Amino acid sequence: MSDALQIKSGSLRIGDVAPDFQARTTHGPAKLSDYRGRWLIFFSHPADFTPVCTTEFVALARHQDQFEAMDCALLGLSVDSLYSHLAWVRAIEDRFGVNIPFPIVEDPSMAVGRAFGMIDETAADSAAMRASYFIDPEGVIRASTCYPHNVGRSVDEMVRLLAALQLADKADVLVPEGWQPGDDVLQIPPLSPTDIDREDDWFCRKVKAP
Repeated sequence: MSDALQIKSGSLRIGDVAPDFQARTTHGPAKLSDYRGRWLIFFSHPADFTPVCTTEFVALARHQDQFEAMDCALLGLSVDSLYSHLAWVRAIEDRFGVNIPFPIVEDPSMAVGRAFGMIDETAADSAAMRASYFIDPEGVIRASTCYPHNVGRSVDEMVRLLAALQLADKADVLVPEGWQPGDDVLQIPPLSPTDIDREDDWFCRKVKAP
């Protein structure tokens, strides 16, 4: 049985270890723990052959090289069957000339989606399912986003958030609103009362990104 099935639905939070599971994907059998050692964006979509999801998958595929350069894998999921996934991937390639290079997990029982809080435990279907989890190389959930079924995610924002998480880890800095790679970052405020008294910008000081 998948470890994910033992986790209470919707209980995952930032800082939790992502529950492991094994499932069939468009690239063969896979475990979530297979991705340990690198970053992972694990994201769900309501259904195959839906308009918004198609635009997201095309955009993610076109950013694949950028995610790879950031040492981050992509893993999709929906409640549809493996055969539906394969047909949809082929249809995207035929229609848009884009190959989907990342695996898509099948979840017809909605067990994984519910375990990750991607689907409410009382939901009859996956209509509200458009969630993303940013998981670090240790398997820890570092950020998550949730969008309604009728609004698509921004892949540029997914890249920005990943870059911000990686920079904050590497340099022990804070990342301000609207930050883009190359912009200044924020210094962590001092703990010494002496420093606070001496420097009037102690609580929000920008510094060059390392």
